[in-house]
Amino acid sequence: MTLPPLHEDLVFHGPMSSSRADLLVRSLGRLAGQHVVDLGCGWAELLLRTVTAGASGHGVDLDAEAIAHGRKLASERGLTDRVTLEVGDAGAWSGKADVLIVNGSTQVFGGDPLTHTANALEAGRRFLRPGGRLLLGEGFWEREPTAAQLAAMPVPLEQYGTVAELVDLAMEHGYRLLWLSQANQDEWDEFESAHAVARERWLLAHPEDTEVRQRADQQREWRLKGWRGVLGMVYLTLVLPA
Repeated sequence: MTLPPLHEDLVFHGPMSSSRADLLVRSLGRLAGQHVVDLGCGWAELLLRTVTAGASGHGVDLDAEAIAHGRKLASERGLTDRVTLEVGDAGAWSGKADVLIVNGSTQVFGGDPLTHTANALEAGRRFLRPGGRLLLGEGFWEREPTAAQLAAMPVPLEQYGTVAELVDLAMEHGYRLLWLSQANQDEWDEFESAHAVARERWLLAHPEDTEVRQRADQQREWRLKGWRGVLGMVYLTLVLPA
């Protein structure tokens, strides 16, 4: 089975609208002459928007197909002279940046899932120049899940906290908060539906495929009986004071 790539149904690989992405790019402040690094960039739509705003960019992701699509987008927008996209382990990247993007990809730094957020904040301290900004997209509990909801999704309660707890954690690592923006339910539903629709189209043509049916049914259970309206996504624009 080969399903079509997610970029055929999604602009961003996450619960994000174009208007929110543009707002987040503006939240980063002046980008002319700045170097932006996106670790776990996918097909790099958000990174390309920072480059369009005047930055240079570098993105890293293990997904070769996503990187190929990102390069195609960069070429179509005339940005190939200012952005490089690399197939590789984002967690192994080292260097310096004026802006670091870690959007829904804290897992690239490895370790226990309970420490992924802290690992990303620590990575920002290593990579960012003084006064640099970290755009962090991370999950949080919009409300504490019930026992039944926790049992229906593969996420432990301890993996996330509230938005306030997430901001406190960032400040404990030396950051200050410049901007906060939260994904809404429409953005979540578009993201989740785009993940589901390719499998459902496949099943319409291949109703005998029990493996795909099981995967589709499991994802629907996780979503509708587990995290929908419970697990949120917040985008923090953070700065490391000089």
